[in-house]
Amino acid sequence: MSYKNLEIWKLADELVVEIHEMTMKQLPKFEMFEVGSQIRRSIKSVKSTIVEGYGRKQYKADFLKFLIYALASNDETIDHLETLYKTKSLSNVSLYESLHEKLNILGKKINSFIKGVTATQWN
Repeated sequence: MSYKNLEIWKLADELVVEIHEMTMKQLPKFEMFEVGSQIRRSIKSVKSTIVEGYGRKQYKADFLKFLIYALASNDETIDHLETLYKTKSLSNVSLYESLHEKLNILGKKINSFIKGVTATQWN
């Protein structure tokens, strides 16, 4: 099995693309280098940290640590998205709501995955 089979990785991968496109097409130019840059980095961190944790899956504590980092980066991404919306840099309401909902779902799925790994017996 590969990390690419993980539902959390697939959703994170989808969000990387959607958020990247949002920052390039929906934000004012000045914001592409401010919060736009931050949100791109934080969502990419979610995805790459899932991959890094998966690479250490033989060590339960390491795997859990990286999944928790991924969850924290997802929360950071939500915060950046909310900032863009509140400051009116992102004015497309339907796009904001769609991305916000997907990020919330991803957070719930990562949290459930963490609980599953925590409950699993490790060799």
